[in-house]
Amino acid sequence: MRDDTEDPNYLMANERMNLMNMAKLSIKGLIESALNLGRTLDSDYAPLQQFFVVMEHCLKHGLKAKKTFLGQNKSFWGPLELVEKLVPEAAEITASVKDLPGLKTPVGRGRAWLRLALMQKKLSEYMKALINKKELLSEFYEPNALMMEEEGAIIAGLLVGLNVIDANFCMKGEDLDSQVGVIDFSMYLKDGNSSKGSEGDGQITAILDQKNYVEELNRHLNATVNNLQAKVDALEKSNTKLTEELAVANNRIITLQEEMERVKEESSYILESNRKGPKQDRTSEGQALSEARKHLKEETQLRLDVEKELEIQISMRQEMELAMKMLEKDVCEKQDALVSLRQQLDDLRALKHELAFKLQSSDLGVKQKSELNSRLEEKTNQMAATIKQLEQRLRQAERDRQSAELDNRLFKQDFGDKINSLQLEVEELTRQRNQLELELKQEKERRLQNNRNIPGKGSQKPEPKMDGKHKIQEENVKLKKSLEENHRLQSHPVDEQDQPLLSAKPQVCQLCHEDGSPSKNVCKNCTGTFCDACSANELPLPSSIKPERVCNPCHKHLMKQYSTSPS
Repeated sequence: MRDDTEDPNYLMANERMNLMNMAKLSIKGLIESALNLGRTLDSDYAPLQQFFVVMEHCLKHGLKAKKTFLGQNKSFWGPLELVEKLVPEAAEITASVKDLPGLKTPVGRGRAWLRLALMQKKLSEYMKALINKKELLSEFYEPNALMMEEEGAIIAGLLVGLNVIDANFCMKGEDLDSQVGVIDFSMYLKDGNSSKGSEGDGQITAILDQKNYVEELNRHLNATVNNLQAKVDALEKSNTKLTEELAVANNRIITLQEEMERVKEESSYILESNRKGPKQDRTSEGQALSEARKHLKEETQLRLDVEKELEIQISMRQEMELAMKMLEKDVCEKQDALVSLRQQLDDLRALKHELAFKLQSSDLGVKQKSELNSRLEEKTNQMAATIKQLEQRLRQAERDRQSAELDNRLFKQDFGDKINSLQLEVEELTRQRNQLELELKQEKERRLQNNRNIPGKGSQKPEPKMDGKHKIQEENVKLKKSLEENHRLQSHPVDEQDQPLLSAKPQVCQLCHEDGSPSKNVCKNCTGTFCDACSANELPLPSSIKPERVCNPCHKHLMKQYSTSPS
């Protein structure tokens, strides 16, 4: 099996990752150091030089080699030339790079293009436009190159942060063709403790830091604008001076042309005279002619030098005009950035006031919530105490119910047989009563029949009839007493304190045994007769839904029954 580390795809992916990390470190370090420096950066600034070296390595990664008669050539100037087709604004940079006289190699042109794009603050925009056109990049890069993969898009996004940096480069004096692009890793080796950024004290501190940064950037922009204005004034002065020198050179050229015409005329006249005159005159005239030719040659050389100097001055004037246009554009962009930064400063101040108001409202809400929490804790303690009391009452009621059930079982055991025997006696007495009523009825009919048959004897025998009737009444009284006693035992079975002392006389209160009360009430539970004081309560009974009047012992007994019943 082949090791993964020897796989070309793995090596290319590893190189892409390393280059992306280096680009992150260089961009971050450049922004931090530039903001701390607080001035316009030039080509001698070490972090800026390292940034261009890292970008050069990123653009060279995965380039297809072009074979020439001198060997293989890998240059990233070809992809950068495509940017002017995608973004029309880049045509100005490309034209400026091509017009620079000191650049002879494609590598130097690519390096100059990167510097001009950074000065124009359009490097991120140009790189994004280039990366989005993969079909055009495929002519220059391999499929797994950095510019063809996701890492290239990440680096293009990171380049947006460089728009806060002001840089100024002089391309004329730099030797971009012969520079050696070697990454200095010692700039990115830091202490582990220092690499851990400490968190801010809060959002208010961050806002104040941003405010200070915006004010510092504002002062820096004002200083830059003043410097640019001074440069514009100097360029205007030099432009007027060059215009004057150009006018002087034109006048000199005109005089030289006139003198040249005059010399030509003199030379033609001398030639004609030489043809007509003697030989001695010819020698003197030949010397004069040679001197004139020599003077003409010197004047011609002087004219060529002046024309060459004029061309140089014209090219310098064009460069100055281009530089002035770029400076004016840069000034406009910086003024727009200044306006936007002031707007952001106002927004940050408004946000600061809003955050302060929210902080006050949140403090007030916290106080209210703490008060509400204390009240809820008090109510919770009260409810806990109430629940404890209710649990105690519940346990007491449960004990009472168990004791009542025990008493009820004991009562049923003690009086169950007695109740059954009394019920049997009641049934027997009921049968006897019915039999006696039947006999009484038969006796009445018989007597009525006898009285009808013997009218004279009707008033002689009333006593037997009265005796039978009195006997029946006595039986009825005994039966009622037994029924009342049975019902009283069934209605008051629990304890001896609750058993009423029933009287045999129905017109006397069966509880207090007093007959002085003007009105008597019948208990609907035990059917006993009681006075108003002993029957002052009303309760719903199983036989009726509406409350009925009951005696005090029945009320106490029923309340106990209702409290112990599960339903």
